[in-house]
Amino acid sequence: MASGSSSSFSRSRSRSIPSSPPPVKCFHDEIAPLRTVKFDGPTRGKRFYGCPYWPRTCGYFKWADEVDEVKELQFMLFEKDTAISELQYEKECLEESLKKLKENDSKLEDDVNELALENAVKFESMESVKADKKLVFAMLLSWIFFAVVLLIK
Repeated sequence: MASGSSSSFSRSRSRSIPSSPPPVKCFHDEIAPLRTVKFDGPTRGKRFYGCPYWPRTCGYFKWADEVDEVKELQFMLFEKDTAISELQYEKECLEESLKKLKENDSKLEDDVNELALENAVKFESMESVKADKKLVFAMLLSWIFFAVVLLIK
């Protein structure tokens, strides 16, 4: 792989983390206010999110600490989705690189076949020249032999 091609995969992996948590919404899709239990009992002082239309409520109720767990899980899901997106992008880049490599391989194979054909033609031409030289040499010897025979007689 070329030395510069790996740099396309080393992207910044920074993620945008919201500066403030997204608001909690009730089933009316309205922002659920954060309230505190004021009645005497074991949950006094505990914070919760509830429908803003209380007492005519849609039934939405979440303890504040449960919402934090949900938000944490949502953030973890967001991180997983981001990682999946990054991997899909990297896969697409690798597939594009593979496609280019296959095209290059095909071009190189064509070049090799063309050079092999050119070499075969040159070799055949050289063999022909070699045969012609042998023929000329044989003719020259025959003329010398003929001249010697004529001189002897």
